[in-house]
Amino acid sequence: MVAHSENTLNLFQQYLIQEKNASENTLSSYIRDLRQLESFFAGKDLADLSESDLQDYLQHLNEIGKSKATTARNIASWKCFYSFLKERELIDENPARTLTAGKSEHKLPEILTNREVEMLLQQPKAAEKKGLRDKAMLHLMYATGIRVSELIALNVSDVMISACSIRCYSKNRERFIPMYPYALNILRDYMEHVRPDMVLSDQETALFVNINGERMSRQGFWKIVKHYQQTADIKKDITPHMLRHSFAAHLLENGADLRSVQKMLGHSDISSTMFYTQLVPNSLRDVYRQAHPGA
Repeated sequence: MVAHSENTLNLFQQYLIQEKNASENTLSSYIRDLRQLESFFAGKDLADLSESDLQDYLQHLNEIGKSKATTARNIASWKCFYSFLKERELIDENPARTLTAGKSEHKLPEILTNREVEMLLQQPKAAEKKGLRDKAMLHLMYATGIRVSELIALNVSDVMISACSIRCYSKNRERFIPMYPYALNILRDYMEHVRPDMVLSDQETALFVNINGERMSRQGFWKIVKHYQQTADIKKDITPHMLRHSFAAHLLENGADLRSVQKMLGHSDISSTMFYTQLVPNSLRDVYRQAHPGA
């Protein structure tokens, strides 16, 4: 039996206070780490996360420049939480049991094949309003490699049709990312023919809105991805972050310059981008090392 995240967090908090006699600082940091983990995997119960999911989140922490100390603290929070769930027989296996901060840096992210991406993008029905919105969101994610938090934060003013690009903000930095024409055309159709009927007010600035006319949430988009994974009968556990991984790996595999990919992903440190070269065939990596001045 698996309890809902909120219930398990409440039980865990009581356990820390009553049985572990945890300090206020430990209590607040553990709960904060777990709520951030829950937010990243919106729509998925914490008790259902796998070791692969946790590794994916560790990669995300690395991408956004979190320190090793922060990473280590997160792992400590998870280990305590999942040990608690295991002891209470709320889960069968502890997904954090073997995690270390060092190992997380070498774990390769799972990506979609070109065929799997094609199958996923074909699922939403463009003839339906909701389907065209979903198709635009999925294409935009794969076309630009932006984070799901950046996707749902986009405003209409961030789309530059004439320049075939979008403007994205992260850590108070602005970056412009190109889009392939087909994705841009779908996005334009959504903006012209669907969005005006979905928003409740002309004052709404959000690019993507839900059926209530409000800004799409992380959880809402997560459910969209999972729905089309199922309709496409793709066995991989697709996450929005997997689309970002696939974007980067596919660009590099087709000969894209690492520095350009770094800029599009919004990485402050190129080492975070170089991680993806491990997913590229050896022959291409050898060519890259020989040709790129910074390799």
